[in-house]
Amino acid sequence: MDTKRYLAFILTPFCFRLLSLMQDQQKAYTYAVFVVLMWSTIASAFKFSLRYLDYAQLLFYATAVSTFTLFTILLIQNKIGLLRGCTFRDCVYSLLLGFLNPFLYYVVLLRAYSLLPAQQAMALNYTWAIQLVLLSIPLLRQSIGLKSVLAVIISYLGVVIIATRGDFAGLRFFNPTGVLLALGSAVIWALFWIFNIKDRRDEVAKLFLNFVFGFVFIVIYMMLTGRFTIPNLPGFLGAAYVGIFEMGITFVLWLKALRLSRTTAQVSNLIYLTPFFALVFINLFVGERILASTVIGLAFIVSGILLQKYPFQKK
Repeated sequence: MDTKRYLAFILTPFCFRLLSLMQDQQKAYTYAVFVVLMWSTIASAFKFSLRYLDYAQLLFYATAVSTFTLFTILLIQNKIGLLRGCTFRDCVYSLLLGFLNPFLYYVVLLRAYSLLPAQQAMALNYTWAIQLVLLSIPLLRQSIGLKSVLAVIISYLGVVIIATRGDFAGLRFFNPTGVLLALGSAVIWALFWIFNIKDRRDEVAKLFLNFVFGFVFIVIYMMLTGRFTIPNLPGFLGAAYVGIFEMGITFVLWLKALRLSRTTAQVSNLIYLTPFFALVFINLFVGERILASTVIGLAFIVSGILLQKYPFQKK
């Protein structure tokens, strides 16, 4: 090994050297596990940040950071030219998607987090995969079989367990407004996912444009509600963390993991660990006592999602 190569090897961060020695499948697992761990911390980051900012302020600063992060990724990937090739129709589509996400989705979701314990908001938001099944019937004209109907019933049984905190017999819902907002955010995300499927543009480029338009909606919302304030340092750091690891770099790494993996199922199945890891982080960092009803209800929700998923995968 010559001197230049030796110095380059010494100066390269250890994690990048390690990645360079891995096979593609090992890299895929490494990226996927990192993303799952980061996404697992987001519910805690939401709740921490909401101690210093209200939901609209958190969304404003997080979206600003994520938009800058996505622009930086486009620069690094040499994809800025893709933005110049956008047609008027592309911009209109990004306007629609940007309204759904990040604007409407996070306004509703963060408002739910401000009203509910983090464990409940996170678990109820996780029903988006089931909402996707229901919305695909009218929007994608897909039919669902008996297993999918059973999956929906099982998942919504989990919703009732979480929303009633285990008082299943009395059906006494705690903070029904927060529950409806958390479930509503799942519907919005499912809508965004369906419309996003139809958009064949580069994923990072279209996500950046979505966030640019979404940020405009957020600025208008802030102006109309008079919520704009300068955050203190903990509030801004929390918003920056959300912007980078919820909306920005993790999305790109997840796509990279899917591309490197021999099959998407080998890494995509790891995503079902996210809500359970999130409960651990919520307990550690937020200090919430994790209710048995949350764990049981979440198990029902994930079981329903898995029951719905695998019959379609076989087909």
